Amino acid sequence: MLGFRGHFSTKSRSYSTTLGMLHDARRAWRTEQARAHAGLPEPDPTTTLLVGHWDYLGSGYSPGAAFLAAAVWHRQELERQFTAKGGY
Repeated sequence: MLGFRGHFSTKSRSYSTTLGMLHDARRAWRTEQARAHAGLPEPDPTTTLLVGHWDYLGSGYSPGAAFLAAAVWHRQELERQFTAKGGY
């Protein structure tokens, strides 16, 4: 593009900053902003954070998914009956 090979947004590592470095800097800044907004303490590099809290949210279908599953089952049942009676 424009006499140069490659995508227009790629940058030379020897000439300018790379897009990966920009992404890393943006990620670090957003992480720091989120930590400060949540009021969390500064992370300690010698500590490993483990999050192991589980909550039971229920089992089975949601009402919408139950309706959809029943509709699919009903459709399959009608097709089975149709083919059992000699339908194509």
